[in-house]
Amino acid sequence: MERRVTRRVRAGLGPFWEGGVAKRKQRIAIGSDERSALTDAVIEELRRRGHDLSLHGALMDDDPNWPVVAKAVAERVASKKAEQGILFCWTGTGVSMAANKVPGARAALCADAETARGARKWNDANILCMSLRRTSPAVAKEMLEAWFATGPEASEAANIARVKRMDSAKGGA
Repeated sequence: MERRVTRRVRAGLGPFWEGGVAKRKQRIAIGSDERSALTDAVIEELRRRGHDLSLHGALMDDDPNWPVVAKAVAERVASKKAEQGILFCWTGTGVSMAANKVPGARAALCADAETARGARKWNDANILCMSLRRTSPAVAKEMLEAWFATGPEASEAANIARVKRMDSAKGGA
């Protein structure tokens, strides 16, 4: 079983990751319950990096309620319509909780680059959540750099498999 999981994790590194670094643009779903200087800075940075973005909630004049926004982003990521997601709310807690209810979504509330790096490396997190209240645009850019420069490590296959088993508790595969 572990060998098969290791292959899957390594296979996951293929199209987007080379030596732990994102090698091509990705489809990224971004949502927030309000638009701010932080959300604008993150969107601008992701566009500068050449990523394809789908905006949700207050970023697109959609329903801005954080549970609705989080579910929309998480469903895009879980269905593979987006490789990664980024969510914002006042504390970041609400969107991370709501996103994690969707099978296949692994949202991590991060406050710094090292936490973002660890979430990708050890937990294969696929949705980065940030606090609108506590995150500066400069720290957000550091988190984006760490997030996209880090992929799940094959040596962490057993740990990542444990994280993914949570999907069965959510009603997933």
